[in-house]
Amino acid sequence: MERPLLQIENLSVDFKGADRVIHAVKKVSLEVNRGETMALVGESGSGKSVTAHSILRLLPYPQASHPSGAIYFDNVETLKATKDQIQSLRGNKIGMIFQEPMTAFNPLHTIERQINEVLLLHKGLSDSEASQRTRELLELVGIENARQRMSAYPHQLSGGQRQRAMIAMALANNPELLIADEPTTALDVTVQSQVIDLLKSLQRQFNMTVLLITHDFSVVKKFSDRIAVMYEGEIVETGNSDDLFANPQHDYTKLLMKSDPGGEPSPADSQADTLVKTDNLKVWFPIKKGVLKRTVDHVKAVDGISIGVRRGHSLGIVGESGSGKTTLGLAILRLIDSDGGIVFDQAAINGFNQKQMRPLRKEMQVVFQDPFGSLSPRMSIAEIIKEGLDIHKPEDKDRFEAEIINVLEEVDLDPDDRHRYPHEFSGGQRQRIAIARALVLKPKLVVLDEPTSSLDRSVQFQVINLLRDLQSKYGLTYLFITHDLKIVKALCHDVLVMKSGVVVEAGPARNVFETPQRGYTKALLAAAFG
Repeated sequence: MERPLLQIENLSVDFKGADRVIHAVKKVSLEVNRGETMALVGESGSGKSVTAHSILRLLPYPQASHPSGAIYFDNVETLKATKDQIQSLRGNKIGMIFQEPMTAFNPLHTIERQINEVLLLHKGLSDSEASQRTRELLELVGIENARQRMSAYPHQLSGGQRQRAMIAMALANNPELLIADEPTTALDVTVQSQVIDLLKSLQRQFNMTVLLITHDFSVVKKFSDRIAVMYEGEIVETGNSDDLFANPQHDYTKLLMKSDPGGEPSPADSQADTLVKTDNLKVWFPIKKGVLKRTVDHVKAVDGISIGVRRGHSLGIVGESGSGKTTLGLAILRLIDSDGGIVFDQAAINGFNQKQMRPLRKEMQVVFQDPFGSLSPRMSIAEIIKEGLDIHKPEDKDRFEAEIINVLEEVDLDPDDRHRYPHEFSGGQRQRIAIARALVLKPKLVVLDEPTSSLDRSVQFQVINLLRDLQSKYGLTYLFITHDLKIVKALCHDVLVMKSGVVVEAGPARNVFETPQRGYTKALLAAAFG
């Protein structure tokens, strides 16, 4: 019988902290056969990425250590390999797609330079040969206008384009093993589907072996041959994909398979008055060229959108990256300039300056996509939540502590943890902190900008249930900006589908989901539920 391409035997990984040792991986054994896709599945903190990063010794040594274990790749023991041996494996025989390409790419160098570097290092190509190969790779992964895109910097590409460029870099030297670490987590549903199809096609074309790291069983179902499920640093179940989906044995596996957001939106008064309304709202960004920087055209991010949201209702604003949905939310909050009418709580605010808007800020709150980026790492949780109270309710200073404790209990966090810092919490806990920060001011409107896209499915489920409960209790109005139609179905009363700055389809959520009228909406629904 042929030896597996990758063998992980009895692997343990510890991380040494200031006052304790974290046992992140505990005696894990795993085999990956040539030509197959093995999915390593689990939630954040389960140890799956730590296991994968151990293969190429990408952990932060010496804080990280391996009390036990061995990893064999094609008969090379990587944990004991020399620096030159491990260097020859990285990007050459083993390619890696990282979870967030925006942070994995160097922001100071073009895409061409970064892919070229891999080719120059391992293949010894000339500059012109490397550039030609980079162009071929970008065309292979489906990036349009590859010649022009080569000179782009990472921030100039969309999320889907960056992920494709990351795949191109991982494939540069025709690796035998491709490690794909959450390759679709932050992508739109249609782009997720395209990336999975692309990876399957490339695997067949190059006869690659793939180790897929993910928490999303919908991705696993489409792509994997075998599955290993990780929980708290241990593998709790393995099996063929079809068998495991048909008959999961471990309770944790069953939980992961059932944790898509479900249920119905909170009951809402269909005759409630309108809290937020826009009339022909436009946000156009000028395109300037030439020495004199004359405006030659505009990016029409939001182009003539009229909406109305009733008090206590949720409007799901849906669309792919670049559709204008976040820009629409920022314009309604008066955080960017716009043209057209905006009415909030019966006041026309489109002409308000920052001074006039300030009293309204406590009524209009926002929860951002990335809670780690939106929470100050230098402030404790109590200080973060108190910041809004300091600005908007300074006269109630004596009650701040009680209000902070109360709001943390509302979002199911332990008030005793309020003096800890954001990095000490999980992704789901950080998002609850961000919700608490918005909720403490008792707003009427909460804009939620992709608040669950970076979370595990089971944590998404918990956050959606929390948002529903809070809406029922306080009559909150939500603008929910997302690309995930499963979450919209569970939370929103009405849906607005956007593409290229305009409304493609709008109406009650039930109507849009059951009888979509436009091809674009049907494509989004097929990608989400197909």
